[in-house]
Amino acid sequence: MTLKVIMGLLIPFAGTALGAACVFFMKKELGVKVQKALTGFASGVMVAASIWSLIIPAMEQSEGLGRLSFLPAFAGFWLGILFLLLLDSVIPHLHMNAEKAEGPRAGFKKTTMMVLAVTLHNIPEGMAVGVVYAGFLSGNSNITAGGALALALGIAIQNFPEGAIISMPLCAEGRSKGKAFWDGVLSGAVEPLGAALTILAAGAVIPAMPYLLSFAAGAMMYVVVEELIPEMSEGEHSNIGVVMFALGFTLMMALDVALG
Repeated sequence: MTLKVIMGLLIPFAGTALGAACVFFMKKELGVKVQKALTGFASGVMVAASIWSLIIPAMEQSEGLGRLSFLPAFAGFWLGILFLLLLDSVIPHLHMNAEKAEGPRAGFKKTTMMVLAVTLHNIPEGMAVGVVYAGFLSGNSNITAGGALALALGIAIQNFPEGAIISMPLCAEGRSKGKAFWDGVLSGAVEPLGAALTILAAGAVIPAMPYLLSFAAGAMMYVVVEELIPEMSEGEHSNIGVVMFALGFTLMMALDVALG
């Protein structure tokens, strides 16, 4: 892997780490409005990235199928949805502001369950970056260095609030700032690891590229619909989340088109 690709894989992780570092500079827990705004923004980025960086390139790479060019994207998207549904069922985790954990019963602490929840939805993001960079390294004409960078930057932008959303509540619950920071950082470590493994398996990845691109899109959309949008919409002030969703969506769309 070239230095450019390694840096691209680390960009999303850096976003998580910088967000988690907010625990050292902000004294109070994130307010409800701020959490809704950040969650809405992250949702918008992920939806736009799923469409412009993953699903559209998947269909463009299947143009040889003519009117059936949607089939690989269709199949891959559903596989991504079902994969995250499976992980959601077998990994014990606790969503933000939730009282009851999901998945099988486990004797984990609440803080551990919260970190697992964030780690769970970082998996498809790491896969998405890895698949796109694998396509770029293979010389795929539908994936440019700018397009891969746009996806990495977009995910890093939405990872920043995620890092803060995980570290600050943990600190507010009594965890030390240092431990809360590292919990936030570790929740994002799965992204560069997953991306690197995807690239190392590039020989097997390239022939299935349309399926894998849409697979990552389906997995990310599962996270958005199952977790982020409900968190952004519950209770009062949901309009803030909607406005920030639109901001995140248009920013990611602009990044992909401008850099791609």
